[in-house]
Amino acid sequence: MDSGGPDSGRQATAETARVIVIGVGNTFRGDDGAGPAAVARLRARMPPDGTAAGVRTVCCDGDPVRLVDLWTDAALAVVVDAARAEPACPGRIHRLEPGATWPVRTTSSHGLGLGYAVALAHALGRLPGRLVVYAVEAADGSPGEGLTPAVAAALDPLVRRIRAEISHAGAALPVEQRH
Repeated sequence: MDSGGPDSGRQATAETARVIVIGVGNTFRGDDGAGPAAVARLRARMPPDGTAAGVRTVCCDGDPVRLVDLWTDAALAVVVDAARAEPACPGRIHRLEPGATWPVRTTSSHGLGLGYAVALAHALGRLPGRLVVYAVEAADGSPGEGLTPAVAAALDPLVRRIRAEISHAGAALPVEQRH
């Protein structure tokens, strides 16, 4: 998945976006779809046309070059992805603000991984003004659609936290109504 998907017209343009929210993952691999699911939930809480002033929402497969292209020139980039942790606590949300020296891992479920994207962006001078990563601990990344109950339950709290990041960055979001 990349920003050129069928719903890419429901977002602010790259030229007007000061904030970008990137959902990384594969919706056909269980909990690996947590990033795209969070973006869909965030879009559902935006105005009827799916946009908010200065905010762009996209989904991406996690390719480092695509990530760098997406967040270049953003004042704030929020990346949402599934993660594995030991010991595991599916649905637990981790917030990270990686610096230019964030550890580079050899592989991830998305190929080279976010660490490579950060290193590449640093080398090219293309880091966003601020980068925040939300990682949701996954339970199951096997083939198939749908999130496990623990990861699905984490989406609303996660979206509230993302909205707070956006508000702190100065972008205008409508007041959230409780569902």
